[in-house]
Amino acid sequence: MNCSIRWLNRYLSPGDVTAELAERVLTAAGFPIESETRLDSGDTLLDVEITSNRGDCLSQLGLAREVAAGTGRALVRPQWAEPARTGGPASSALTLRNQTPEVCPLFTAQVIRGVRVGPSPAWLVELLAAVGQRSINNVVDVTNFLTFELGHPCHVFDLAKLAGHSLTIRWAKEGEKLRTLDGKDRTLKADELVVADTARAQSLAGVIGGADSEVDERTTDVVLEMATWDPVTIRRAARRMAIRTDAGFRFERIVDPREIEYAARRAAALLVEVAGGKLCDGILADGRPLKPATTITLRTQRTRDIIGTDIPDAEQADLLQRLEITVAPASPGALRCTIPPFRHDLTREIDLIEEVARTKGLDAVPILDRMPIVARHPQESESAVRAIGVALGGLGFYETVTFTFVTDAMARPFLPPGLRLLAVDDERRKHEPFLRPSVLPSLLACRRTNQNGQVEQPGGVRLWEISSVFAEADKPGRHGIENRNLTLLMDVPGEGRKRTAEDRQRGVRLLRGTIEAVVRALAGVETGVRIDPANPCQSAFDPDAYADVLVGAKRLGAFGLINHQTQQAYDLEIPVLGAELNLDALVALYPPRALTHTLPAFPSIERDLSFVVAEEVAWAQLAGLVDKAQPPLLEHLAFVGAYRGKQTGPGKKSVTLRLRFRADDRTLRHEEVDPQVKTLVDSARSALGAELRA
Repeated sequence: MNCSIRWLNRYLSPGDVTAELAERVLTAAGFPIESETRLDSGDTLLDVEITSNRGDCLSQLGLAREVAAGTGRALVRPQWAEPARTGGPASSALTLRNQTPEVCPLFTAQVIRGVRVGPSPAWLVELLAAVGQRSINNVVDVTNFLTFELGHPCHVFDLAKLAGHSLTIRWAKEGEKLRTLDGKDRTLKADELVVADTARAQSLAGVIGGADSEVDERTTDVVLEMATWDPVTIRRAARRMAIRTDAGFRFERIVDPREIEYAARRAAALLVEVAGGKLCDGILADGRPLKPATTITLRTQRTRDIIGTDIPDAEQADLLQRLEITVAPASPGALRCTIPPFRHDLTREIDLIEEVARTKGLDAVPILDRMPIVARHPQESESAVRAIGVALGGLGFYETVTFTFVTDAMARPFLPPGLRLLAVDDERRKHEPFLRPSVLPSLLACRRTNQNGQVEQPGGVRLWEISSVFAEADKPGRHGIENRNLTLLMDVPGEGRKRTAEDRQRGVRLLRGTIEAVVRALAGVETGVRIDPANPCQSAFDPDAYADVLVGAKRLGAFGLINHQTQQAYDLEIPVLGAELNLDALVALYPPRALTHTLPAFPSIERDLSFVVAEEVAWAQLAGLVDKAQPPLLEHLAFVGAYRGKQTGPGKKSVTLRLRFRADDRTLRHEEVDPQVKTLVDSARSALGAELRA
């Protein structure tokens, strides 16, 4: 969410919040700042991270509310003069019908006649530019302004372009056509929602408007839409068509119908202010009855018990009221809290206790000397997990969130020896009653879904997920085991559907490189990762392509090729590789260690050596041989590449390494390096049977 400090201060009294104060308060309230940009106008733009359950903060007003609560300032809601409704009855100008109130809880429309479409005033252009929005014209700019001010997207139709001067909210007809505002012709499906006139669809509801009813310089009469939609319906249409809009992003996170009237009045007043015209009398509305306000009883002593600090009843009430939660006494020691419509995340008493703690400041929560013995994950893991996501995203991996329960057939091939599956006794889980011992079966099912959907990606489909896995020790009694793992799944690279042995080898190397990239993103580029071939501890893997992953003496996990039998069980046409790494072991490597060195004063000498060795000789053996020899002038050793072909012969490969020599006090001569290189070549021939390739 882009937040303009200058715009934010319009809703605060006193309106003198600096970027530094806003960043500190928002971060403490649970909204970390991704970046801060100083604008040429003198304003500051903050990129604020908003969690999916806090759609109310996808607006300047919502963030101002959080800053007001954290600083003790007053929240100043937008004020405006209601325009006179002198344009005649709205019902005479437009007919409105909502055929789908189950997915469009409320749709409102207002008619404004005689608007003058043109440039926006400077203040509006400046505020929109501050959050990265380009000015289009005064009418369209008002709709964008409302999206960022209140978090309430709205849309404007040219009344003259609506056939029958009518709007109907309905399901699209299978194969129906719509040209959207981005100039693309779309083919709609029957499960997508549209706003239509009597002739055709005029917008893809909640996602993007239609070009046929677009406002332009010839427009004089407009219809101002303010509505709300079912988040799932909006998300499905937006993802299928790959359309990402500010409106859809907000509707996916719930816009409450109980706030629509307020936002509609604000939008109409602002539109008349900047574009002129006469507002017609009445707001046309169609939908289902509005829900009553949610009320929750908060036991103040329960708040103190949970937080662990003494917060008086009056202070608890004040902290909640700062967030526009209405508070009244319910009984001695209890508060009756009425939840504002924009806070859908507040449904239980514990939610209010969290709000008290958050607004009070988490630094006020005492740290216990002795913590209960429970499985927990350190707070510092957040930065490490973010680093993992960045590394994998750069390598073409997509994050997944899959279901925890699996069938016996899915779980059994991934169950390590000495463990048994952990089942739940729940009628609702009778088809998938087992907690998964590995995330790989879930990722394999996800890969099958992508295959059935004919999803193709350059380099193949690559998935990752961080999740818990469960099992029990196979001995009398209950000995539950839970670990959090980083799990990877990737296609074996290649062309078409077939894969050669060389493709599989290349896939193993790519996955190994991925694991090394993750480890070095967490621990630093100098961290050594050891890959030890091993026998699989899970029957789903190919025993000829499986290895343990170690850093030092610590085993992080394992990776390998999923065997043909398991691949067939999931009907996968392309072979895949999988890896599972223990998250706690990965997080323990964080943060990365950086080493600095003085720039060298003298040039180096580099020598590349290509050794022909047996296929089973690992790079670690060659590196270990060099490390053991400890050549006195050797500065760096690097792996260059491996080659297999006719020149090396069957069962052989050529491994090229690069040696860099340097002296601190002089320029080296080749004569000084040659004896050291010869010693290494002789050692490799003696210890590994290596031959130097010409």
